[in-house]
Amino acid sequence: MAVLRGPSKRNAWAMTDRTALLHSLPALREILITDSVDMESVIEKAHSANPWFIPAFSKLALKSIAEEFLDEHKWQNWLATYSFSGKEQKKVALIMAGNLPLVGFHDLLCVLASGHAAVVKLSDKDAVLLPWIINHWIALFPDLASSITYTERLEGFDAVIATGSNNSARYFEYYFKSYPHILRQNRNGVAVLTGDESMDDLKRLSNDIFQFYGLGCRNVSKIFVPEGYSFDMWDEAMSDWKFLEDHHKYKNNLEYNYAIYIINSIPHINLGQLILKEDEAIPSRIGSLHYSYYTESSGLREALNDKREQIQCVLSQSPHEGWEHVPFGASQTPQLHQYADGVDTMKFLTSL
Repeated sequence: MAVLRGPSKRNAWAMTDRTALLHSLPALREILITDSVDMESVIEKAHSANPWFIPAFSKLALKSIAEEFLDEHKWQNWLATYSFSGKEQKKVALIMAGNLPLVGFHDLLCVLASGHAAVVKLSDKDAVLLPWIINHWIALFPDLASSITYTERLEGFDAVIATGSNNSARYFEYYFKSYPHILRQNRNGVAVLTGDESMDDLKRLSNDIFQFYGLGCRNVSKIFVPEGYSFDMWDEAMSDWKFLEDHHKYKNNLEYNYAIYIINSIPHINLGQLILKEDEAIPSRIGSLHYSYYTESSGLREALNDKREQIQCVLSQSPHEGWEHVPFGASQTPQLHQYADGVDTMKFLTSL
């Protein structure tokens, strides 16, 4: 992969340059929402490199970026709440995750829109789609090339945003302790049900469970249901995702989970493409969904707060105090202001 030249000088990013970058976003959006031979080719290439990135999910990621991040009205309103004047350009290292297609695009957009330069360490699992977008973006705005650098070995940076596992987070904490940083680790989405959900509600929730094979930090891995809740509707509600059983990697996980539960006589509900298991833990295995019962709102609130550091978002029909409300079906289309781990990335960048 070619390495783009680094920033030529520390204060190179004048306000006029930043304005020009933002003016290129509508044209970039058009590229992402327009089916083309070029797009189909890169989506197939990404799938070949990572079997989890099936074309349908890569297209979903591209569509979400175009509609939520590159819509002119949305990003103008988002940026209007921050101050960008009088700041020297910094080099911000971005250690990208690879669990979902283009999961690091929001961080890249934040860095560039704040006027800083990005030093990008791509994940081996997602090394195709982001460079494709960047190449198109540079074609629209050539000066952008001076503010993006790909690297395998991080050096010469001023701040860092790193996303990884709980294990890698310990390494990040040690290695980047002397730099301004945002360090992220494993989190998951949870959903709170009342028992009054319609079939349509549950079908929307199925998107939050199954999209991207449940590998995202916003995917629902755990649900809270009222005492006496019936799962009778779930087989039909989850039926649109039966096709996931045909994916060899997902199927291997399903079969392994099922074998473990059978061998150890663990009670469970097997829907075919999903296994439900009563468990207090927030994270669940691929192809499994944990559930817990609650009896009163105060107990539910305490259960959520006790696990706050493990929860990315809470999905429900109505808001829950102390949590940003995410409706069923919306977990994988986050808005610009819905920052990972609740840490305002743009506020961090504008404070450098």
